[in-house]
Amino acid sequence: MKLSTRYNRANLLTSLVILIITGIIYYVVIHFILTERLDRDLAVEENEIRQYTQTYQKLPLPASYLDQQVSYKEINGDVSGIRDFSYTTYVNPKEKEVEPGRSLVTTVSLKGKVYQVTITKSRVESEDLVRIILLITLGVTVILLLSLILINRFVLSRLWRPFYSILNRMKAFEVTKMENIKEEPTEVDEFRELNESVNAMAKKVRQDYKELKSFTDNASHEMMTPLAVINSKLDSLLQTETFTEQQGHLLEDIYHATGRLSRLHQSLLLLAKIENNIIPDAENIDIQEMLEGKIRQFHELFQKDGLEVNAQLEKTEITMSRYLADILLNNLFSNSVRHNHTGGHIDVKLASNIMVISNTGKDKRVRDRIFDRFSKSAESEGMGLGLAISKQICTLYGFELEYRYLDNMHSFKIYFKKNL
Repeated sequence: MKLSTRYNRANLLTSLVILIITGIIYYVVIHFILTERLDRDLAVEENEIRQYTQTYQKLPLPASYLDQQVSYKEINGDVSGIRDFSYTTYVNPKEKEVEPGRSLVTTVSLKGKVYQVTITKSRVESEDLVRIILLITLGVTVILLLSLILINRFVLSRLWRPFYSILNRMKAFEVTKMENIKEEPTEVDEFRELNESVNAMAKKVRQDYKELKSFTDNASHEMMTPLAVINSKLDSLLQTETFTEQQGHLLEDIYHATGRLSRLHQSLLLLAKIENNIIPDAENIDIQEMLEGKIRQFHELFQKDGLEVNAQLEKTEITMSRYLADILLNNLFSNSVRHNHTGGHIDVKLASNIMVISNTGKDKRVRDRIFDRFSKSAESEGMGLGLAISKQICTLYGFELEYRYLDNMHSFKIYFKKNL
């Protein structure tokens, strides 16, 4: 979820909750104020009735108006001092409808008698006023929420535009091209600081890349020189005189160890180049054609071990370095031959965006760290770097390399990147 979306949701949710709570409080307060106003009007009417009774020694005539009714009732006993406000209903004499009302029940004494006075006022106007206020409040709330949505959609999106521009330039940054990340003009201090940090980081990455590339080239050159000298001296030594059987075995071991060291050096150097993307020559490759050629190259090895090869290949193109594609196929085919048994078989399948190379094998145990460097079985004669290199190549181009042991077959499956 994007930051702007998360912020918009939190902002709108918080605003909605606050507006609902304040709307309820607003409604309650307005309702209370209007009720207090009605009670004051009822108290004024009560006071007028008492003054009229004291002045004329008689009760005013009962009245029934559009918004007010006054009625009297003689009561027995000492019940003076009654004074009670309550909600009730009010019958509109003109509309002949029952409306909400507010009443005051009190008593007056006249000539030794006690009369109960009931004064009722209609609350229709008050309720209508509260309803209008509530509708206005809801309208303002809706307008405010719509304004927040529009502000968040347009104003904030424009505000965050420099950030996404910087992010896209960081994604497009390639250390091998040695290009600077163009600064995005902005008035926001945080984005200016981000610009500066990104450029500083890019500068440091380019410097590290240069140093690593220089180290890799120098290491390759310096290590190959003594290895070449050792091999040359061994060749010369083997041609100088006749050795005893023991000396011959020792020299053979030295020769094999030197060759192994040379291959190890080349493999580690290749891994370093892949990890740092120093092999950028990507092109469109017909992987079907490469697989067919690779099967022909390994034909003699297949015949030597009596391996049967079943190939189901469809026309598929991928984008990667041809050099690395050749290494990837070499490693997978070498692995399927090395870990197979005599008379076994190898299945090669190529379909749209997927390649599977499966083989019968001796070891049925699935190793959890099969793609780690120097991870190999006890009887393996390899260096344990082939699958690590294959995994690194797939990672470089966004492919997914997966290993499974299914139906007595060791299976390596590569999911190529879509839309290539």
